[in-house]
Amino acid sequence: MMRLAWVVLSWALAGPAAALSPEHIRILALGDNDERIAVLNEVAATGDPALRAYLQALLDDEVRTVGDERVYIVRGNEVRDAITGQPASLPEDAQEVVSSNRVRRALQAALAALELFSSDAAVRAGAVAQMLREPLAAEQLPVIDKVLERETDDQLREQLQVLRATALVVAEDPALRLEAARWLGRSNQPTVLALLRERLAQDGDGFVETDARVREVLKSSLREVESRLAWGERAGVLFSGLSLGSILLLVALGLAITYGLMGVINMAHGEMMMIGAYATYVVQNLFRTYLPDWFDGYVLAAVPTAFLAAAVVGAVLERSVIRWLYGRPLETLLATWGISLILMQAVRSVFGAQNVQVDNPSWLSGGVALMPNLTLPYNRLAIIVFAALVVAGVALLIARTRLGLFVRGVTQNRPMAACMGVNTARVDTYAFALGAGLAGLAGCALSQVGNVGPDLGQSYIVDSFLVVVTGGVGQLAGTVYAALGLGVVSKLLEGWQGAVLAKITVLLLIVAFIQKRPQGLFAMKGRSAEA
Repeated sequence: MMRLAWVVLSWALAGPAAALSPEHIRILALGDNDERIAVLNEVAATGDPALRAYLQALLDDEVRTVGDERVYIVRGNEVRDAITGQPASLPEDAQEVVSSNRVRRALQAALAALELFSSDAAVRAGAVAQMLREPLAAEQLPVIDKVLERETDDQLREQLQVLRATALVVAEDPALRLEAARWLGRSNQPTVLALLRERLAQDGDGFVETDARVREVLKSSLREVESRLAWGERAGVLFSGLSLGSILLLVALGLAITYGLMGVINMAHGEMMMIGAYATYVVQNLFRTYLPDWFDGYVLAAVPTAFLAAAVVGAVLERSVIRWLYGRPLETLLATWGISLILMQAVRSVFGAQNVQVDNPSWLSGGVALMPNLTLPYNRLAIIVFAALVVAGVALLIARTRLGLFVRGVTQNRPMAACMGVNTARVDTYAFALGAGLAGLAGCALSQVGNVGPDLGQSYIVDSFLVVVTGGVGQLAGTVYAALGLGVVSKLLEGWQGAVLAKITVLLLIVAFIQKRPQGLFAMKGRSAEA
């Protein structure tokens, strides 16, 4: 691949059809900022794809110069003369070419402009989208004009016209500014929104845009762009709410079993999440050390590990402490609160008090850009899907398996279940371990969206109790609806009131709701509900 790259670079710099002359090469490496940008716009307007190699070398800081004449390209241990493309030895006094931020932006724009001449419409669309991220410089107008002459795709032509308008909106001719203002109204880019607001702002001498007719068109375009972007903002709030709701759902599922089905107020539930998160951290480090080629798959191994680690701790906790406190909620609250402090201190002693970083695998990095102001991160999409799978698994376990039958039987009538031969003590242990294991899964998922620390569980324990109580004690469907509903409502209120006031408002709403409907969204059915 390295030799192939050098062949392409040599052809680009020395071939007879190349648009980059020796003088261009020297100016791009040795000229001042204005000269370099002028040459960049000139060579980009040729549309010669062979120019990409040299421009990319400049952007990657691979260009060296000696004096005012000689320019070299250094890639790894290989050196080439930039003008002839022939192998060379790098002189000891060679200097690295330093590009200012302004020049680097111009290099990136020139590389994108070269893509506008591609025969692939998808490549051209990507280049236009990249260039729309910031207003076009006036010096780049010749490139856009040339591309417009040959572009056949109507949608791309419209986007190119909008891109062109970002430069013309500051032109001296009011007629050009008026035309640009109309085109800008067809955009859905946040950068265009900022540009329109800037043109409509007032300075010490009045409006930035001095022509009243242009200002009216700018105001109309501003309303159109704001309307389009508002949909992206609304969708972003909804997605953030569903993402938060999915996290709350994962956290509350285990609590719905330990509290909703067993009546145990487990204040150490958050620490079960913390154990699952640290188990994920340990698995990540093991893969990084012993299986680096399989690092992207560590999450698949971390899921069962986090479940088992938290489930084992939960089983030990139930057998040693909780089993003696059934039917005494205040005592379980105090005991589990003390256990939570012990677990946090144990983790601090083993892993340290500072947060640890759990990295996303490559397939969970990045996101899907649905709109210019709406990107859905892969890790949060994965959490939503993961939460749905866990809910489905728990529902099947409770409704369709022997263990689920025993759990429901012991929950509804413990003496009768014992008379039928059910080992109620063993069922209690299994159910509590299941709830703790689900909390471990929540910790594994949370590790993919934030740092992992000893206090991880404390941020979610109150919210998870609110979800269970709002949904209805012992009601899986209620837990799902309550978690998603609280997530969406919280994000809506955050945009209106801020994070702190939003939490207070949510708490007051839940208190008012419980006053009117103490049984939650879904009341228990049967004789136990009447008792």
